[in-house]
Amino acid sequence: MIVPEFWAEGRARGRRDTRQVTVRRFGWSDASQADAQAIADARAAEALEQILSGEPLDRRELKVPYSGAEGLPIREEIVGRYGDTIITRNSYGARCLNSPRSLFADIDFPPPFRLPVGCAIVALAAGAAAVIQWLAGSPGWAIGLGVVAILAALPVGAWIGGANWRSRGGREAAARTRVGRFVDDHVDWALRVYRTPAGLRLLVTHQPFDPNDPAVLGFFAHIRADPVYVQMCLNQQCFRARVSPKPWRIGINRHMRGGA
Repeated sequence: MIVPEFWAEGRARGRRDTRQVTVRRFGWSDASQADAQAIADARAAEALEQILSGEPLDRRELKVPYSGAEGLPIREEIVGRYGDTIITRNSYGARCLNSPRSLFADIDFPPPFRLPVGCAIVALAAGAAAVIQWLAGSPGWAIGLGVVAILAALPVGAWIGGANWRSRGGREAAARTRVGRFVDDHVDWALRVYRTPAGLRLLVTHQPFDPNDPAVLGFFAHIRADPVYVQMCLNQQCFRARVSPKPWRIGINRHMRGGA
């Protein structure tokens, strides 16, 4: 599991043609701040050498607190350690559990489709105008207005399909059906399913797992886990779950600064 305690940023400067090039890179360590700085300086020097040789690399790594799905380790404050499990505080103040063996998975519901009333009105008006133009002997205008009516009606057709889907239980029912089918096919597995504001969170309880286990990847694929979460698990060699609410969901809308 890659959740470093110490972070630093290193800089390296050089010249390419007549221009100065400055490269910044992060370094991280569980040993000491000095070790993190040494790693940052070494990464910056290596990147500078590659850039001066013509490789198209970014000169700077973005300062994002949590970029575990993009290659860098999880960059968050560590607030607790419990054996090999680490609790961190993320960029908006919520606490997150990071575990190398407790298999969590997130399923995000797709956004609901909302009926664009304006499209329906435009489609009806354009369709009526097309009929009038056709009867009046203006086929060019009629065809153009007919195309407008068809394009405006496409979202309405999508809404009708969505209404049929909702009549069969909607987004949550579809996700729970996938989970149920997985359980039916894997009777030796034990799962807990939790409803979240944006989807489902699953916890596998019958045994610990390694993130690289093919069974884990098969599980993620079967239930259609959030792909960003899946990539984070593989990059950071851990599983992750937020264990305190997002501030704006409990009425805290102002920016939360540091502190316990």
